[in-house]
Amino acid sequence: MLRPSETALRRALLRFARLCHERYLLVGMDGNLSVRLSDGLLLCTRAGCHKGLLEDEDLVVIDLDGRKLRGRGEPTSEMAMHLACYAARPDVEAVVHAHPPTCVAFTVAGVSLAQCVLPEVVLTIGSIPTLEYQRTGTHQLADLVGHAIRTHDAVMMDRHGAVCVGPNLLDAFCKLETMEHTAKILLAARQLGQVRELPVDEAEKLRAMGLARYGGPPVAGALPGHCQNCSGCGRPSAEGVAKSAGFSVARLTGRGA
Repeated sequence: MLRPSETALRRALLRFARLCHERYLLVGMDGNLSVRLSDGLLLCTRAGCHKGLLEDEDLVVIDLDGRKLRGRGEPTSEMAMHLACYAARPDVEAVVHAHPPTCVAFTVAGVSLAQCVLPEVVLTIGSIPTLEYQRTGTHQLADLVGHAIRTHDAVMMDRHGAVCVGPNLLDAFCKLETMEHTAKILLAARQLGQVRELPVDEAEKLRAMGLARYGGPPVAGALPGHCQNCSGCGRPSAEGVAKSAGFSVARLTGRGA
């Protein structure tokens, strides 16, 4: 696959980092973005930079082991999370991590975003799981995200933020916008009285249509495995989430051996 030039990707990364700030999807020094360059190289935001004021010198080039090759400063402290996404999905070309406030509020309240409610979201993203809490910047969190990205294009981390992946920065950014828009709609629906989920068979048909039309995780089925164990309350079981991500419940939740 022919990738855009490094110059073009630098311009795109600056643009979408600033858009994340302008759309209130992150504040201060929050968040980080990365994109693939040539084989074995990644372009990412450096640690401790304001995404709304990002300049070209705030970008760092690293290899897939996280070693800095070019640029001022050090790569983002959450680079392990990005590397885990690229390792899990060779089709992923860009990773965007931000702190969309309504989405984060859902995790703080312990309310899942995994419900299949809006047809366009099921089509383009599927379900949006919330991963159990792990300390930011740790390999434990990176491992958790990497496993979940095998079967999802967008995930929430408890109390922390969103990770979205895609074939380019625009696609990953659009998924981030969609997540926050969805959270706002679900919040309004809850305030009005209730959230009505799509029937399971309709959600399955929509997701199958979306995967055929837009693509997605190569190993994804019509809906992730956790939906098969969902009680209909929007809180998919830990066992189902772990099974769909390919690892144990103990590792998912941090409990057990």
